[in-house]
Amino acid sequence: MASAPHPRLAVLVSRIRTEEKLLFAELERRRVPYARLGDGELVLELRERDFPYETVLGRSVSYGRTLYTLRALEARGVRCVNSAAVVETCGDKARTTLALEAAGVPTPRTLLAFTPAAALEATERLGYPVVFKPLVGSWGRLVSRVNDRDAAEALLEHLEVLGSWQQHVYYVQEHIRKPGRDLRVFVVGDEPVAAIYRTSAHWVTNTARGAQASNCPLTHGVGDLAVRAARAVGGGVLAVDLLETEEGELLVNEVNHSMEFRNSVDTTGVDIPGAVVDYLLAAARAGAASFRQEVLA
Repeated sequence: MASAPHPRLAVLVSRIRTEEKLLFAELERRRVPYARLGDGELVLELRERDFPYETVLGRSVSYGRTLYTLRALEARGVRCVNSAAVVETCGDKARTTLALEAAGVPTPRTLLAFTPAAALEATERLGYPVVFKPLVGSWGRLVSRVNDRDAAEALLEHLEVLGSWQQHVYYVQEHIRKPGRDLRVFVVGDEPVAAIYRTSAHWVTNTARGAQASNCPLTHGVGDLAVRAARAVGGGVLAVDLLETEEGELLVNEVNHSMEFRNSVDTTGVDIPGAVVDYLLAAARAGAASFRQEVLA
């Protein structure tokens, strides 16, 4: 009996990292035909309704390019993993926090302000130290721990002269005294497939900033909380970052829509790219045709 044909797949990329190489290798091992779409070469005619691929996996490192490409493709009936709505939520820290709060998922206390004076009031309300984060960003860049009023005033003065409107929306979060590490949980669909500890002497515990990865068991509510967070933002293929408080409570810090896992496959012994491809193929086969009908009706 002939097997069902593979759906027409493409992977949206900006540069080919280790993660993309692992995903490509898994698709090729299964003999799944796919195309690579470079976001720097794309030209999308917005009135067009045809597209040569039914399903697109978003792996671009650019939040803006990913979001607008997926929006344009979904308007043509293309199934995107993750969806544009999920990307829009996860790529904006305020949107993520609002989604988590609405779902009752525990997350650090966060305040928004729109002027330096109001942001200073927010820091005083939370109590020092506090953490300032850009609305959009990754790898721990431009995240600042502010220990006192003088440091807050200096940081706010610097932010005020920067040009982007996003840098004038002040996202101020309570500082969680974590035990030299945080947790990253990889969620594929409704399944927490693996988790790592990220340990560092620095208070920012991103592996991109030198933190060391080690295996984290999916016990004591770690997997359950990560799945709740993934559902809160719309679900899909996600990495959920958790913080541990001094009292042992777990809080969801961020949810990442284009997860990096190169330091986690060997560390956990879990075939993360295989799980991602399983989800991608299942989602494409189950829903591409019906999704196209719904969108284009």
